[in-house]
Amino acid sequence: MRITILFGGTNKERLVSVATAQALHAALPEADLWFWDADDSVHETRPETLVKHSRPFEDPFKAGTPSLGPIGQALDRAQVEDRLLVLGLHGGSAENGELQAMCEVRQVPFTGSDSASSHLAFDKTAAKRFAAIAGVTSPQGITLEEIEAALAHHGRLIAKPARDGSSYGLIFVNAKQDIVAVRNAAKSEEYLIEPLIAGIEATCGVLERSDGTVLSLPPIEIVTADGGFDYAAKYLLKSTQEICPGRFSPEISGQIMDLALRAHRALSCSGYSRTDFIVSDKGPIYLETNTLPGLTKASLYPKALKAQGIDFADFLRDQIVIAERRARR
Repeated sequence: MRITILFGGTNKERLVSVATAQALHAALPEADLWFWDADDSVHETRPETLVKHSRPFEDPFKAGTPSLGPIGQALDRAQVEDRLLVLGLHGGSAENGELQAMCEVRQVPFTGSDSASSHLAFDKTAAKRFAAIAGVTSPQGITLEEIEAALAHHGRLIAKPARDGSSYGLIFVNAKQDIVAVRNAAKSEEYLIEPLIAGIEATCGVLERSDGTVLSLPPIEIVTADGGFDYAAKYLLKSTQEICPGRFSPEISGQIMDLALRAHRALSCSGYSRTDFIVSDKGPIYLETNTLPGLTKASLYPKALKAQGIDFADFLRDQIVIAERRARR
């Protein structure tokens, strides 16, 4: 099969995707590069163009090559040319199961979770319900109609897009004027509102190996300057600390790893995932599961792989084996 890194996408996380593609290309230099542009066109990209793009988190990427057509047409070509897609994509239709379904109907193999589990995990409300079945505790949901009373009761709330990544659109509700921002944001997309839980941010990757074993990676502790882990804190601010392994007690680390594995299985994820938590005084509280977590050189998942002693290129080759095997079923 021809290994092809597909990156970019039509949603607001395409900048992160370009940085992920740079890391993927460094580990898989023999792979072809396909860039999915914001206008839905796909372009075969020269490696030097990707490598020379020096500010991926800030400047839009331009492929500078003719279009292969829209994504559906490009996937038709991938089918004919026997390509396997290494997904360097995040958010939107790239992570909500739509792209995966487009690949599945064409029998084009791809890395990461299938369409059903991607769709389930991307819906934070549904993901919380399924995680709860596996014994994973999450914050109670608050409706938009309840937001004023909930703010008075809890003191602080957090609101985030219910069906999108949390890097963008995160709103901290500390006062009544923040409720206006939530109501305005909820006019264009559904928002998940929860009490803001005091504690330490943590995340834990889960890895499926080609030999069938599934394991949790070392948990990561996240320390931000202002307490918010949004796009700027993740990718732009040098003040954010990501400590791996996190400075948790062995008991708490074990709980985080166990809960991440439970969430991975409850959502039927495959290949790899990353689950986010708040470690409160009552223990780890589930926030969400990412089926296509960032794989940039600065991202959390590669840091956890390194702490586990797993080379990034070996991880990717293992994921390719899993994707190829799944396509044969």
